[in-house]
Amino acid sequence: MSGTLNKVMLIGHLGDEVKMHYFEGGGSIGRFPIATNESYTNKQTGERVTNTDWHNIVVRNKAAEICEKYLSKGDKIYVEGRLKNRQWQGEDGNTRYSTEIQVQDFTFLSTKKESLSNAQSNNTVASQNVTAQPSNISNQSTPVDQTAGQEDDLPF
Repeated sequence: MSGTLNKVMLIGHLGDEVKMHYFEGGGSIGRFPIATNESYTNKQTGERVTNTDWHNIVVRNKAAEICEKYLSKGDKIYVEGRLKNRQWQGEDGNTRYSTEIQVQDFTFLSTKKESLSNAQSNNTVASQNVTAQPSNISNQSTPVDQTAGQEDDLPF
């Protein structure tokens, strides 16, 4: 393989609201952090350990406006893009570095509001299903032998 690949896929939760910056030419850029978690059990102590990594996400133009409109802190999102390293001079004269994910594609997975309403509706649906199941069972008809008096129409 002679080519190279710079691809990142993340599923995480927004750590803050989308911060927008608009340019004179009509373009825009949106920035927000997302958190991804890794959990494991410490073999020595048996304690459950969770590590959180933070990622700087950059979305441009129409995609940025969509993210600003529909996303809020805590929402779950899938992002796909590429890594981009930047460096600049800070106000104190020191060189600063940043690694960002330049988004090429994204999918909204859930919102905090949606998660809360789903939890409430799941409780309601579960209680409705319990009462609906007995009526479904009583409405089932007994199987009828349809092959009696008929020739088998299977091709083999």
